[in-house]
This record gives sequence, structure tokens and C-alpha cells, in this order.
Amino acid sequence: MIYLDNAATTQVCPEAAQAAVEAMTGGFGNPSSTHGPGRDARQALKAARETVAASLGAKPEEVFFTSGGSEGDNWALEGACALMRHKGRHIISSLTEHDAVRRTLDHMQAQGWEVTRLAPGPDGAVSPADVAAALRPDTALVSLMLVNNETGAITDIPAVAKAIQAAKCPALLHTDAIQGYMKVPFSVKSLGADIVTVSGHKIHAPKGVGAQFIRTGVRLPPLVLGGGQESGYRSGTENMPGILALAAAVDAYRADRDAAPRMAALRRRIVDTLSPAIPDLVLIGGGAPHILCLSLPGYKSEVLLNYLDGMGICVSKGSACKKGARSHVLEAMGLPARVIDGAIRVSLGRFTTEADADGFCQGLLQAREKLYKTL
Repeated sequence: MIYLDNAATTQVCPEAAQAAVEAMTGGFGNPSSTHGPGRDARQALKAARETVAASLGAKPEEVFFTSGGSEGDNWALEGACALMRHKGRHIISSLTEHDAVRRTLDHMQAQGWEVTRLAPGPDGAVSPADVAAALRPDTALVSLMLVNNETGAITDIPAVAKAIQAAKCPALLHTDAIQGYMKVPFSVKSLGADIVTVSGHKIHAPKGVGAQFIRTGVRLPPLVLGGGQESGYRSGTENMPGILALAAAVDAYRADRDAAPRMAALRRRIVDTLSPAIPDLVLIGGGAPHILCLSLPGYKSEVLLNYLDGMGICVSKGSACKKGARSHVLEAMGLPARVIDGAIRVSLGRFTTEADADGFCQGLLQAREKLYKTL
């Protein structure tokens, strides 16, 4: 199998798997318990929080564990709106956000909030100048993703933060940094964001665990009420296998210093192989080292995907959450229907090899030739 759908989910790395098993079978104490196993678990939880905080350039007390990106995005938007409702009821976001943000924005609109959804530029990124122009005295929240999950386009979040500051706007800034985490260098300080959402299963940790950075001084309403875990923000016994696996995956990623450059080189290898062989190939977006969105106009992406799947090559049409619908991201970019309908996403991970990249290129070229007769 050639697995090139790492933007959807990643293979769990050995370090994360081992940490999860040990947490389930050995150090399985409840961090809230006062006996020895509980104290050991509490210390392990503290160390994991410090690890994730260090990867974000944050203080440990600013990092809170979640079940993943969708929960984090929902909490960020709904919590920020609840906190800022007396400052204004205007939100700025974009037409290219993940559905976890888009659907939450729909919900906030139904609650009476006004939402400005900015269109991306030709490169798929949102312009900070457009954000600045959309800011109003009653803007309470700006939510923009750092790296687009379908195109790999990178939005200049630090410039957005500066625009908010220059306008003396009270708005909080949230960024969904799930696709950028560990692949695009950043710290929460360099981003200038008040809330940053990341997820474990995009960096070779298990599904069902993520983290939320909340800047000191930003007091979001609690997500879950109960026993007061996660500083009262998210009550409930902590998912220790997931949390410790996340910390182990972060450590492994940080130790693999060549991971992002290696993925960028593989991305270039694919482009350099396919571009001369397919004259009408369209490259869409770009910027992140691990995501390549390309299109064969006139072909159908579903047919290409099925053909490649039959060869044991796993890529995607776009976001794994779309379930067959046409990409709202590519539509927002104003691309022709033929380009959108022929688009596929190739996404790389730490374990992707040159052989995987070459195998995909060979498979796509074969699919293009074989499927031509069916057009």
C-alpha cells in the first residue's frame, strides 16, 4: 500500500502506540486520585502538558487537552462569542475553513451573529489586507486557519494579528493550526493568536486527542462542567492513553528535524515528475510542505481515486469530511468546474518515502492513460 492521505489521518508512530499501551496497562491510575498510581498519573499528565506546551511555545498552564480538532474549533468559536458578546456580535472568517468552523459559524449566525466570510486569493490564502478592511468596532472574533487542509495554502496569521492590533479592535483571534502543527514552523507568540487549535491524529498520534492553546487572560467559558479537570475548562477523567501518546508523538516529530524538509522535497519530486508528463496538469494552492492539490481537467476525481485505490494507492478528493460533495474550498477560489471535478489531494507524512512518491506518479500516469478512453 502507498498511503498518501496524511492530511486526513496518519499512521500512529511506534512511540505513541507504546505510550498509549503503557498508560492502559501499567500507569493506569486516575490523575485525580491521591494514592501512588494516581500521583504517578498526575505527574505523567503534567509532563505531557509541558511537552505539548513547549512544541507550541506556550506556558503549560495555557494548554488544555481536548478530543481533537473539531471539538477545539467548536469550543474556540462558541466560547469566544460567549466571552465577547458584550463587545460586539460580528465575526470574520473565510469561505475556505474546515467544516468544524463553517458549521459552527452557521450556528452562530442562527443565534444572531453577523459573519463576514472572506474569499481567498488565487493562491488559496486569505489576505490580511482583506481582514483589515473587514474589521469593525463590533468585531468580536476573527477565525482563520493557518494551513488549508485541501490546498496547503498558508494564511499569514501574524499579519492578521497585527492588523487587528493596528485597528485597535477588541476581537479575539483564533486559528485552526491543525494542518500546520509540526510541519510549518510557528509558536503561539509568533502567530499572535489568542486561541490555537491542534490535533493529534495529523502528527502520528491516535485519533481522539488534541490540544487547545488559550492565551493567559482569555477566560473562555468551560467546555464541560463536572469535576474541574483541565483547570475547570474541560471536566471529566483525562484521556491518559491519548494524552501520553500525543506527547510521545510530539517528541518523535521534534526529534525528526528533517521531517518537514523531507516532505517538501517529496512534494517537489512529484511535481517535477508529473508536470512535464501531463501538460494540462493544474497545481492548486500550495505552501505547506506536506499537501499537494492537483487537477487533471476533464477527468473525474472519483474515478481517478477508485482506479488508484485498486492499485493500493491512497489519496483523496479533498477533505475527508466532504463525503463526495464538491469542494467548497476550490469553489471559493473561483476555479473552473473542470478543474474542481478533476482535483485530488496528495498528502505526505513522516513515513512517506521516495518509493511512495514515485509509485503514486506511475499510478497516476497509468490512470490518466487507461481512463482516457472512458471520457
